[in-house]
Amino acid sequence: MGVEMQPEPVVSTGPADLPAGPSTVITAGSGRTLAGLCEAWQYRELLYFLVWRDLKVRYKQTVLGALWAVIQPLASAVIFTVVFGMFVKVPSEGVPYPLFAYLGLLPWQLFAFALTESTASVVVHERLLKKVYFPRLYLPLTPVLGAVVDFAVASVVAVALLLAYRVRLGAGLLALPLLIAAVLVCAFAVSVWLAALNVKYRDVRYAVPFLVQVWFFATPIVYSSSLIPAHLRPWWALNPMGSIVDGFRWALLGTPLPQPLALLVSAGVTLTLLAGGVAYFRRVEVTIADLV
Repeated sequence: MGVEMQPEPVVSTGPADLPAGPSTVITAGSGRTLAGLCEAWQYRELLYFLVWRDLKVRYKQTVLGALWAVIQPLASAVIFTVVFGMFVKVPSEGVPYPLFAYLGLLPWQLFAFALTESTASVVVHERLLKKVYFPRLYLPLTPVLGAVVDFAVASVVAVALLLAYRVRLGAGLLALPLLIAAVLVCAFAVSVWLAALNVKYRDVRYAVPFLVQVWFFATPIVYSSSLIPAHLRPWWALNPMGSIVDGFRWALLGTPLPQPLALLVSAGVTLTLLAGGVAYFRRVEVTIADLV
């Protein structure tokens, strides 16, 4: 009668003894700018959910909610109308000053809010950065796109003012989507620089309110660009928001359009900031999780 040999039990000594199987490894893409933009487009569905999440968090447990998007520019327009329109009597190119001021504040509020929120976006999402990989460019881009909702709400007052003053809209209205896109590109071009710098130098967030304040007075919002001296106009053209604000008033009120050279200079400055900012952000992207 034969003896049946029993197989010796296999003792696992670690993960190396486990059978090989399919696995997915998620890694960051290369640091090249073009690769980063392609990667951001590939995961664009995620950007939608990040924007939606940002909006819900922003207005959670607020009494007035999105009405703050109307209160801020409207209150500023009232103050500027009293101070600059009634007391100082700043020229407004033949347009009622309340309308002149509000239509200047409308694109500016979009730009300023997007810039302020985007600068702190990387540091604020510290935990998300360390949990999962996703295109890091989405962090400064999310507040920029979310600011469009506030802009849309604030535009209701602009429509009411246009109707109240019986403004007849012309063909310039067709350029309005392009001007809104220009504001968003300008905001992202600046904020992507500041967001990356804020990770390494935390005092950047303290400098941003001062930057926004100085930039506000360098932009023809409470005054007309026609008041800028001729010898300063080439320098004024370096401010992209100046041409954009004038473009908004031209599209809705029929005021003079900025000079073509000023538009080209402003567009060149914006695109240069955008290309440089994205390249710099991609270069420091690999160290962001460690620095925050």
